[in-house]
Amino acid sequence: MAREPKNVTSLDAPKGIRRRRVLPLRGSDGDRFGRFTEWVARAMGTPWFLLGLTLFCIAWIVYNTTAPLSWRFDSSDNGFTALTLILSLQASYAAPLILLAQNRQDDRDRVQIEQDRQRAERNLADTEYLAREVVALRLALTDVASKDFIRAELRSLLEDLDRDRSGDDTESRTAPVRRS
Repeated sequence: MAREPKNVTSLDAPKGIRRRRVLPLRGSDGDRFGRFTEWVARAMGTPWFLLGLTLFCIAWIVYNTTAPLSWRFDSSDNGFTALTLILSLQASYAAPLILLAQNRQDDRDRVQIEQDRQRAERNLADTEYLAREVVALRLALTDVASKDFIRAELRSLLEDLDRDRSGDDTESRTAPVRRS
């Protein structure tokens, strides 16, 4: 049984970047964090995330303004400092995760563009080849006799044959018969 090489070039990675191939059942995929960043970016871009974050903030503010003073953990007197810190922390993590997801998408787009360029070059080469073949066929067809030309030649040959036959008949009638 042949062993797989340690570094395998992936088709969805940019040229020159090698990804480590790991058995999928082990769960130690080196690309797990990248997939996580894409999941976060996708999740934060949904209306449900915005609705949930809005409901969380409303619940926080309502609880910390209506609950008894001893139960409150974020004072409205200080402008909900804890809520502000939590939202700042969320934003400070969200921005780099979204940027990482965008970088991964850019890498995939770069690979796709390269593949599209190669495909376009192949299509252009095939088209040029077919165009040359069509021109060669057209040139070859100009040398081929047309139906009218062949008919005219056949008529001419038939007329020559008819003349030859009629000439042979007159010669045989007028020529003396030789007997040896």
